[in-house]
Amino acid sequence: MKLKSFNLTLGTQIFKAFGDEARIRILHLILKKKEICISDLELILEFTQTKISRHLIYLKNSDLVNYRKVDQWTFYSIKEEVEEFVDTMFKYLSKDLDLQKDIDTYNTLHSNRELAANKVAMKGYKR
Repeated sequence: MKLKSFNLTLGTQIFKAFGDEARIRILHLILKKKEICISDLELILEFTQTKISRHLIYLKNSDLVNYRKVDQWTFYSIKEEVEEFVDTMFKYLSKDLDLQKDIDTYNTLHSNRELAANKVAMKGYKR
């Protein structure tokens, strides 16, 4: 369901969420990667788990993000109804070097995981 109307209450929540650099960086990673967990955010942003959690709670309470649990992991995604609006906001920040660096760090982290998984799989295959 897409956002059909924009009222003052929702607008205030969204703009407050964008009022903090840490929340902007978190939202940007979630938007670009569709879904991300706290431990990845910690590694990429070099924030403490407490700081990440505090900002994610703020974003959940602002109705900007969904979450789902898988075992001990919690994965966050942008709510479908505000995704288009959030994406539009980030079009104005697309050239920001910090946000670009965050994506590059995520891509390196993801690539290293794939390499490690392949290495483990190949060890099992060689036996």
